[in-house]
Amino acid sequence: MRVVVALGGNALLRRGEPLTAENQRANARVACKALAPVAVEHELVISHGNGPQVGLLALQGSAYTEVEPYPLDLLGAQTEGMIGYLIQQELGNELPQEKRLASLLTLIEVDPDDPAFEDPTKPIGPIYDEGASQRLAQEKGWVFKPDGDSFRRVVPSPLPKRIFGLEPVQWLLEHHAVVICAGGGGIPVMYTEAPVPAGRRLVGVEAVIDKDLASALLAQEIGADALMIVTDVDAVYDGWGTPEQRAIRRATPEALAESEFAAGSMGPKVRAACAFAAETGGVAAIGSIADTPALLRGEVGTTVTREADGLELAHVA
Repeated sequence: MRVVVALGGNALLRRGEPLTAENQRANARVACKALAPVAVEHELVISHGNGPQVGLLALQGSAYTEVEPYPLDLLGAQTEGMIGYLIQQELGNELPQEKRLASLLTLIEVDPDDPAFEDPTKPIGPIYDEGASQRLAQEKGWVFKPDGDSFRRVVPSPLPKRIFGLEPVQWLLEHHAVVICAGGGGIPVMYTEAPVPAGRRLVGVEAVIDKDLASALLAQEIGADALMIVTDVDAVYDGWGTPEQRAIRRATPEALAESEFAAGSMGPKVRAACAFAAETGGVAAIGSIADTPALLRGEVGTTVTREADGLELAHVA
């Protein structure tokens, strides 16, 4: 079976946890212990989030005032390399020595006219209290939105249109390698019409593509059988945050798509899972990183499949 696993940024760095290298490596180690059984039994592609990491790099870079801050496409490339390295190293420590692993930088095309550029929704970086967020907004021109009782910086998150470099991914899978790619939603790029003689050119974009939507597109394009979206919650919940909340155990993509979820967190995960299941007939699942093997077997989390009976909720204890 060919499986794409999308690791959430919060699965690699827990909410409120200091953004240290040690914490990120420790969380990568936990994630890779859960991924190792999948890598042994199946063809595996791993993508990952980068919201906390790219936000930290932007914050660090803005403190160095001798040069202009690095744009988000360059920061995305940096985090894709850094997190890919951590996953490759820690997963390699869990697998037989002969198992091949490869980390790839992945460019993904977006539309310059995407409405997301007018309405930033993608959270990046650490959480702030209201006073700190207002100060940073004034100093740096950043946009902040509420995140629970705190605030996070948000940036444009255009839809992924096309993934470059799919042929190397296919080749590596056919040669029994685990592939780590499309990290952080990939590096956002677009084509621009430059004056002659330069002509049409590929340029970077000041944005962060949602990694779940990018992973769903990747899974479709490489003919994956399953898309696993793993994060720091155990399932998708109906009525989240209310006394009546209940885990959704199975759902058709049509039934799940009718529910509303937060745009900056669970919303893209549900959208990605529904798109993959509807377009391919494959199975998508959302759940905890610790439960990845059981999630793939449909024993835990939320499974999205055409074979479900509408929206199936967990039984009340």
